[in-house]
Amino acid sequence: MVRFYLDYNASTPIDPAVAAAMRPFLEEDFGNPSSGHWASTSAKATLERARGQVSVLLGSAPEEIVFTSGGSEANNLAIKGSFFALRDKGDHIITTAVEHPAILAPCRFLERLGARVTYLPVDSTGRVDPEDVRRAITPHTILISVMHANNEVGTIQPIEEIGAIAREHGIRFHTDAAQSVGKIATRVDDLGVDLLTIAGHKLYAPKGIGALFVRGGIELEPLIHGAGHESGRRAGTESVLLASGLGAACELAQDLSSMERILKLRDHFWHALRDRFGDQIVLNGHTEHRLPNTLNVSFVGLVGADVLAQLDGVAASTGSACHAGRVELSPVLDAMGVPREVGIGAARFSLGRHTTSAEIDDVLAQLMLIPALSA
Repeated sequence: MVRFYLDYNASTPIDPAVAAAMRPFLEEDFGNPSSGHWASTSAKATLERARGQVSVLLGSAPEEIVFTSGGSEANNLAIKGSFFALRDKGDHIITTAVEHPAILAPCRFLERLGARVTYLPVDSTGRVDPEDVRRAITPHTILISVMHANNEVGTIQPIEEIGAIAREHGIRFHTDAAQSVGKIATRVDDLGVDLLTIAGHKLYAPKGIGALFVRGGIELEPLIHGAGHESGRRAGTESVLLASGLGAACELAQDLSSMERILKLRDHFWHALRDRFGDQIVLNGHTEHRLPNTLNVSFVGLVGADVLAQLDGVAASTGSACHAGRVELSPVLDAMGVPREVGIGAARFSLGRHTTSAEIDDVLAQLMLIPALSA
């Protein structure tokens, strides 16, 4: 069976250059980077080289990079670490209704501990109004967390404008950039953020590795207590194997030229669908402020999961869930005000470095043969 992978927002394959960077630490170099003898020398050097590679991509200092087990841990460290470090200054957090669960769940957890959280609405394209952020600020606000780009619809938030507002009020600002790193520019000074999350497996590195940019002078309470690894910000012996992979992936991600080809493929896909199905298909997300690889569409009157199930060998996603025979609307599309009868027909096709025009044309051909769509 021919297989077509169009779910790069869910996870990416490990790039061959990334695998090559990791291989020595599978086969030979095994030392603990925190030890003080010969076996640790190569491990320590590789760890710091990887830290530097991440920092170059983000335009930060190497010491501002904290390695984590992935994007979820980095988000939790940013949210919980800020709350516990700043409890004497306030208890109010501002975020949005379309954040990843790795932001929303920590916020709800902190609400049980006395935090007050404002979940800002978004417009029909999935974007938050920076002025809503400004209006939500109180004397007790200690953190603003707004994702850079949405994982489902690809909508890019006005991070630079929000960052300016946060600086104006002296409030710490975090962005979850798990979906945007490697697809669009993510230099921290340009964005105006104090904290930024990276997830390795979203940019052709392995699962189980991520990073949190922590601007110099920002205090965080560690989630994991123990020895003084990662400059005391995250205890636990670092995985040189995984860090080397993330470093290599970040070095590759400095070149965004491949996104031009991917954008053209995505737009070809969308225009072909629209030309064939007309009003039977709807675009979800912003037409311009959107990740270049992401196409979220609704097949009106159908269920997205049912459409995908009729495609042969195609890996793609739908944000809706089915419980006891009932299809539930994606929380992201619900927050965007997408009607249920439209939202349950949503399917997300996310392209990547290895996507070809032939694959897109084959998937288009399959979609056009689905009886409910071709009628």
